[in-house]
Amino acid sequence: MSAPVGTGPAVRDQVPGAGAAGGRRRLPLVLRNRSFGAVWLGQVLAQAAVRMFQVGVSWWLVAYAVQQAGGLASGLFMAVCTLPAVALAPVVAGAVGRFAHRSVLRTAAATAGVVAAGLALWAQGSGLPVPAVYATALALATCQAFFDPCLTTSVPDLVDDADIETATGFELSTQSLAGLGGALLGALTVDAVGVSGLATGCAAAYAGAALLVSRARFRTAAAGDDPGTPAGAAGDMAAAAPGRRTLRGILGALPAVRRILVCFTAANLFTAAVFVVIPLYTRSVLHGEGATVALLEASLGIGTLVGALTGALVPGRPTVAGAWCLGLMALALALPGVAAHRLVSVGALTVAGWCAGAVSVRFVALFQRLVPAADKPGFFAVMQAVLGASLPAASLVFGVAGDHVSPQTLCLVQGAGLLPAALALALLGSRTSGPVGGNR
Repeated sequence: MSAPVGTGPAVRDQVPGAGAAGGRRRLPLVLRNRSFGAVWLGQVLAQAAVRMFQVGVSWWLVAYAVQQAGGLASGLFMAVCTLPAVALAPVVAGAVGRFAHRSVLRTAAATAGVVAAGLALWAQGSGLPVPAVYATALALATCQAFFDPCLTTSVPDLVDDADIETATGFELSTQSLAGLGGALLGALTVDAVGVSGLATGCAAAYAGAALLVSRARFRTAAAGDDPGTPAGAAGDMAAAAPGRRTLRGILGALPAVRRILVCFTAANLFTAAVFVVIPLYTRSVLHGEGATVALLEASLGIGTLVGALTGALVPGRPTVAGAWCLGLMALALALPGVAAHRLVSVGALTVAGWCAGAVSVRFVALFQRLVPAADKPGFFAVMQAVLGASLPAASLVFGVAGDHVSPQTLCLVQGAGLLPAALALALLGSRTSGPVGGNR
């Protein structure tokens, strides 16, 4: 993949002198590139909102709303939250490729804010039905299914090629910040003010995200947003550009990337279950309250944040480094199944989060460089769909199992299930040369 290098439109709003030579220290990317900083902060708010909603509602279902079969209710809820990213992949790819990126991001965040505000008003009364919460989760997840791949696709439109890996680290750290925010606020908010307060906070965060994205200037979105250009014209021209391939053609032309995605899809069958296991483990093993859920989720979020910020420093080939990280994550997720102690769980989830963050940075940065610019809208939608394909099934299976076996057993199953994926990724690296199997 070749991308424009230099100080063109993508950096026209950077802080003057931020890149000056002669020994002056450069400001962090989010400060010297105001547009990227605004979009990044908007992503923090949007993903924090959806994570806060997921964590809070998962705890509400297990602790308050469903007395019997809490595992099934929580697992079904998480399945609903992950389904749109899989089912809508072709629609998302078409929208991201056709319309200006700023418009897609702004519309997704604003729509989610309206939906969350509607639930907040409904929840003011008594007897909020569980199906209404599920429907809201489905709507918020649909908005996020457009927001996330569009933002990933937009990174080269906001920064220069030399900053892509740094920008990717910032972007992926958002997921960690979101997990941390959801951990600290989701369950605690439900314990304090119920679902109504939870939805109100989410609505405010989405509104802030929409406003921040509106302030950003995108390299390719500028033409589509210009008053003299028909709305979406820039996206239409991009869609008509030569070299645009179908979703199947994109993965067919990148066999090594396709195999990597398959490995991580298999791994997600077991890593995604952590969001179902945490509330069950808190209630049944640690006998804790919302504060304990917050502590465990915060540990996972802090670990992922540190991993996202330091992932670019992990040495070795991407596939080999990824294999080692998956192996370490397997041990970390299995440890609470052996030692049922709060501090052990905190440490184990911190390590597991670091592994997830580091792996994500290495591979998303690799994909940013390997995938041609014309294919990126389709590829990142496919990536989200492929990686998310296992999430609904994993949530349901582990949720149902949580009503019949101990959460400690589920922890051991998680760890054991990750080992084959780690081995497959290591074997893939040993057979692959070039950017995927070669050195960084």
